[in-house]
Amino acid sequence: MAVDIVDDALARRLTLDAALDGEHGHEGLSSLEPRDRGFVKVLATETIRRHGQLTAALSGFLEKPLPKSAGKTKSILQVAACQILFLDVAAHAAVDTAVELAAMDRAGRHFRGLVNAVLRRIAENREAILARPDTGRINTPDWLAERWIAAFGEETAAAIMAAHLAQPPLDLTVKSDPETWAETLGGAVLPSGAGPTGAVRLAKSGDVAAMPGFSEGAWWVQDFAATLPAQLLGDVSGLSVADICAAPGGKTAQLAAAGARVTAIDRSASRMARLQGNLARLDLSAETVVADAVEWQPGTLFDAILLDAPCSATGTIRRHPDIAWIRRESEVGRLAGLQERLLRKAIDLVKPGGTLVYATCSLEPEECEARIDAVLGENLPVRRKPVEAGEIGGLSPCITAKGDLRTLPCYSPDGTDNGGMDGFFASRLVRSD
Repeated sequence: MAVDIVDDALARRLTLDAALDGEHGHEGLSSLEPRDRGFVKVLATETIRRHGQLTAALSGFLEKPLPKSAGKTKSILQVAACQILFLDVAAHAAVDTAVELAAMDRAGRHFRGLVNAVLRRIAENREAILARPDTGRINTPDWLAERWIAAFGEETAAAIMAAHLAQPPLDLTVKSDPETWAETLGGAVLPSGAGPTGAVRLAKSGDVAAMPGFSEGAWWVQDFAATLPAQLLGDVSGLSVADICAAPGGKTAQLAAAGARVTAIDRSASRMARLQGNLARLDLSAETVVADAVEWQPGTLFDAILLDAPCSATGTIRRHPDIAWIRRESEVGRLAGLQERLLRKAIDLVKPGGTLVYATCSLEPEECEARIDAVLGENLPVRRKPVEAGEIGGLSPCITAKGDLRTLPCYSPDGTDNGGMDGFFASRLVRSD
């Protein structure tokens, strides 16, 4: 299963989430025991996370690149090498299983001997392979590394790339009493919480649905950085708030838990169904609308709007390592056009004096600062309201010179090395007429 998932993501450019959810032929994943299911997820995710490093290591022991006719041989080699190098699986077990898988693959069975020989060389040279110093850089596609160096400088870019190699912790937004839930779940309360509720970080993830509090709707999974844009709307109790591009609903839940009258809009019916299911579990309510937000005509204006615009999602690579390898640089420019249209629409929908927060989970300036600069440069009826450190738990390094929010994977909520956070951008605008 892990080989199939890796092959889907790297060879066919399908998202890791889609493969893990069983939407592309992996229905058997849900039938596994929790321990085995967890191992499949870790094995597939870590193989993709270390794709660059594994490719380099394997290439050192291949006389020539594998032909297209080799079937799943490359994915088999990568999954097995990942076990040997990074998951402390006994080398002989990983090699034997890989040879068996190669024999089962009609296209790749003629490469069984090569699989055996190459993986044994990997095991023999494990320490030398792991001693390579540039692991962050080699596990990052060139186009992304070059963009981050240009945007953030070499030192910060290197820190971002290094942060992507660590398995991220599990962050939960709780409806109330974060201290009790931290104690119950064996986690720690994060300093700025998640607005009026709270946030808890667990060092390791597991079977989320089996954890205390899940079925009762006491909390939901949400990266710490993802909680910050909604906080920039301030006290939303009793206000009408539109959450544009809302699915899967973490920010909708935040706003609803804070007492807002939320209208959640998303163009995907399937994603909206997931949002509705999440709200039902959490016993929270919001009006839901399936529509293209650019064309949507609600017939009313809102006190506040949160626009979490579709983006390249390069700020979430630590949790979704496949993004680094399935995205293309050309997509950044294409998405920027959509973001601009959505932002202009959001300005039209907010009341005079109302607040609009534009957010993306991207590290790319074209999708973030450039979109806000373009709007402010055209004398549209909005002005920037700078973010203050006290609104985000004192995280002053996460505030840009212009007053926008910018989190990075190498930043941590409490200033320590405790797992970082996703890369988010958010700018707060106030309608002036």
